[in-house]
Amino acid sequence: MVNVKVNLEKRSYNIHIDVSTSNLIGNFMQIMKVNKKILVISDTTVGNLYGIQMVELLIKDGFIAELYCVPPGEHSKNLDVAMELYTKAITLELDRNCAIVALGGGVIGDLSGFVAATYLRGVPFIQIPTSLLAQVDSSVGGKVAVNHPMGKNLIGAFYQPRMVLIDINFLSTLPNRELYTGLAEVIKYGMIADNKFFTYLCDHSRQILDKRPDVLTEIVRRSCEIKAWVVEQDECESSIRAILNFGHTIGHAIEADTNFSVYNHGEAVAIGMYGAALISNHLGMCSKATVDVLKHILLQFNLPVYAPECGIEDLFKLLYRDKKVLDNKITWVLLNDIGEVNLCNQVPENIVKLALAEITQSNTLS
Repeated sequence: MVNVKVNLEKRSYNIHIDVSTSNLIGNFMQIMKVNKKILVISDTTVGNLYGIQMVELLIKDGFIAELYCVPPGEHSKNLDVAMELYTKAITLELDRNCAIVALGGGVIGDLSGFVAATYLRGVPFIQIPTSLLAQVDSSVGGKVAVNHPMGKNLIGAFYQPRMVLIDINFLSTLPNRELYTGLAEVIKYGMIADNKFFTYLCDHSRQILDKRPDVLTEIVRRSCEIKAWVVEQDECESSIRAILNFGHTIGHAIEADTNFSVYNHGEAVAIGMYGAALISNHLGMCSKATVDVLKHILLQFNLPVYAPECGIEDLFKLLYRDKKVLDNKITWVLLNDIGEVNLCNQVPENIVKLALAEITQSNTLS
């Protein structure tokens, strides 16, 4: 088993990575000495695959566990669904030492974590991410949230899990499109922090797409290490943690502009990374060769780089709803080179619109 520790003093926790780690859930719960009642939250897709098995494993180890499933997809990440989960937790009489387990992808992790952070002012929270995107990104770092009709993740908190269990076997049943969307975040880690890791991804693309367990374990391990390193320096995103948002400023705008129904999160981030790279190039920060290398690997992993469904002006307005906008200035994560980024809040409007025109494949600029 591969272990990555997130060092945050009293809020430190371990990420356990291996095949079949989820089978050890009961043992880990006993070690953490949580109370016997456990609420497992999943969506109907993942719940039908793994939910009953997870509850049975917990019951076998002496816990009183119940599964609650919500509809799959981003539209479940809202306050109405959170209220359903509060009601379930109250009905089960969960106390402050009873755990909430998130079994699923990023939506389930964000939603369950938000409920765990706010129910009784905070109860133990366990992440068991089942998608590559959740394994390398949303399950680590303590960001939990629900959406508002006017924007994604606008209602949330920083609330660290007590543990993350990453079972590589879950990826064997992952649809190809979901594998690709997770790879967008994996590529992001190489772009922002590790040139050698980026090269590893290029050199092992075939094995990654074939879902070879040892290679998947390696890319999950290194991605978690990079994210842990960033979070340890800046838990609440006051400085360096913002580099994790590379591609997300434009990506979130694309998701909102298409009502979360055309591109999934990783696809939108892929387009956003390409857009951010174009801005960087237009500002003279990185070479065109760097932009082309990024574009090549995104296409190699079946990720989009264009969003022709979107309009320049609509995207531009949505950029200013981003959580990272301060004093009406967008903090951009821009490229110097592969493995090196910087933060900049002085990007001219015409440069942003020029990049938006390229990613939307528009021939007109206002």
